[in-house]
Amino acid sequence: MPTASEIASDVSLPRVSRASGIHEASPGSGASCDNDQVRSGAWSGTKRVLVKEVNWLGDLVLSLSALRALRAAFAGATLSVLIRQELAGFFDGINWIDEVIPYTMRGGIRGWADQQKIVAAVRVRRFDLAVIFPNSFRSALWAMLAGVPRRAGYASDGRRFLLTNHTAPKASAKQGHQRFYWLEMVSDTLGISPAIPNSEPERLEVSQQSVARVRAWLASQRRNRDAPLIAISPAAAYGPAKEWPPPRYAELIDLLGELAGAECVLIGTHSDRIKCQKMASMSRRGALVAAGDTDVAELKALLSLCDGFAGNDSGAMHLASALGIPAVGIFGSTDPARTGPVGAKATAIYHSVDCSPCLKRTCRFGHYQCLQGIAAAEIAAALTRLGAFANAD
Repeated sequence: MPTASEIASDVSLPRVSRASGIHEASPGSGASCDNDQVRSGAWSGTKRVLVKEVNWLGDLVLSLSALRALRAAFAGATLSVLIRQELAGFFDGINWIDEVIPYTMRGGIRGWADQQKIVAAVRVRRFDLAVIFPNSFRSALWAMLAGVPRRAGYASDGRRFLLTNHTAPKASAKQGHQRFYWLEMVSDTLGISPAIPNSEPERLEVSQQSVARVRAWLASQRRNRDAPLIAISPAAAYGPAKEWPPPRYAELIDLLGELAGAECVLIGTHSDRIKCQKMASMSRRGALVAAGDTDVAELKALLSLCDGFAGNDSGAMHLASALGIPAVGIFGSTDPARTGPVGAKATAIYHSVDCSPCLKRTCRFGHYQCLQGIAAAEIAAALTRLGAFANAD
């Protein structure tokens, strides 16, 4: 078992300090709570709160409402998040989180050593409460093995006995928009009931250091710095049933250039880079390719500098809508009522056919009609309607 000092240097990021003794929601946290249990003193001794965050970028954005609710309810406590290393940059610029604890999980026998490090990192911090957003057995097991006395989460994956405060997901949590899934959990397990309107976006903060790096990259890449810049996300982790065809994206790149003189930047992971390069070469006007060149913090920064976004149902789509830029999500096998972008400047393009939403990775009929029927002109019109080109000459 590693020592506490080894764990601190290997697992933990620099802590963002907040003033001690604050007993109100921190500035910019964006959540207000009507919380009888907190006000009555049921949690008055809670000084250190850990949130085990979710494992996908889109879910991370959608869980922010619940995280803000916890910040408001435990305003005087230290709030830490436990998050996969590759997603830790999401919290860059979010100063109402006190500490980010990134971790890695390798495959095979090395994964057992990684889990020991995680448990030790949690134990040494002596948390009073762990709120567990993922439904996995092991995320609850980590908190229990680390000796956290109060552990809240959904009673799923056979882990009810590992939790001190648990509930089963209600029909509304499973069928409504996914951002309310974690909000209902913290409400049912801890008595925290924030009032957040259905249409209110997440208001995501950005690291100014990342913005500076991305500005420098754009300055070296753009042909026309005064042209509207539209981010395009052509990939989706779930599979081809969520991916609008590449030729349509190439058509969209050309159409946006013709209609508004826009430049497009293709975003994604390193594994998406070749796909994005091919897509850029398919279009007549070409596009910048940032796929693989940005981490999560820099992706946030890049999107914040764009005039609009178009792309598949993906983490990038949720980032764009949370940043408040005009965002158009293209939906095929998934349900926009469940995972659509949120906000006044966000919309979903979805063609309902008899077999959708099927929630499958691939089309079982092979026709992909839910995606094939969406035209580039629809996406361009939606971006225009949302104000992506309001400042174009």
